[in-house]
Amino acid sequence: MAYFAALLVRAQTEWGANEIDLDEVDDLGGLADVIRDVAEDETALLLLEEEDTWFALVRVDGDEDPRVFVSDTGAVARSALADVLVIDAGLDAAGLSKDGDEDDDADEDEEAEDDDLPAVGTGGPGGDTRVLADFGIGADDLCALCRDGMLPADSLSEIADRIGFADELEAVR
Repeated sequence: MAYFAALLVRAQTEWGANEIDLDEVDDLGGLADVIRDVAEDETALLLLEEEDTWFALVRVDGDEDPRVFVSDTGAVARSALADVLVIDAGLDAAGLSKDGDEDDDADEDEEAEDDDLPAVGTGGPGGDTRVLADFGIGADDLCALCRDGMLPADSLSEIADRIGFADELEAVR
C-alpha cells in the first residue's frame, strides 16, 4: 500500500510541514499522540492520501479530540489504513464501526445538515465536513473537492493553496 502523509503545523501565522510515517500507528488515538508530539499545543492538520484513490484530513487542536474527514468512505473502509482513522470507542469520524456498519446513534442535527452526503460506507465523503471551516473551506466546498473528479493529490493541493501552505506541502512531497 502506497500512501503519502504530511503533517502541517500552524504556529501563529506560519505553517511548517513534515512527512510522517504511519507504519507504527495502530489507531486514531496513537495518531493523535504522534501529531501532538510534533505540534505541541498548535493547530495541526494531517493530510493523508492513499494510491490516488482517497484522501483524509485529521485535525488536532491542542488536547481536543481529533477531527477526521475522508473523501471516500467506501475506499477507506477497504484500506489497511482504516484502523488508523477509527476512534478507540469503535466508531470512526465518518460513522463507520470497525466492521463497516453505520453508527445508529449519530446526532440527528448533524445528519440533517449533511443530507447531501451519500450514506456512510457507500463511497462518498464523510466525517467532519466542517474540519476546515475556520480556514475558509466550508462543508460544501470540501465535499465538492471530492466529487469533481479531482485526484486526491490535486484536492490536497487545492486545500493547501486555499489555506496558505502550498509551498510547505510541496516541499515534503
